[in-house]
Amino acid sequence: MRKWIARCLVALLLSLGLSGCQSTEPWQKGNLADYTMRSDRDELESVMSAHIYFSREATTGGDGVGGGGCGCN
Repeated sequence: MRKWIARCLVALLLSLGLSGCQSTEPWQKGNLADYTMRSDRDELESVMSAHIYFSREATTGGDGVGGGGCGCN
């Protein structure tokens, strides 16, 4: 039983150690900053997603615009 627990512990530690974080090198940051890597590069898709979200939430606004619609700002 102890051998089994030891093997499981070693396997767990190896899997945690091998799945560590990787740093981004300076020459790779240009690829990550590319226009095609942006999630909001399609303006129509962004507008439609916001429309669907606000329709489901029964709210409007809050998308970078201040005020609550009362005209007090």
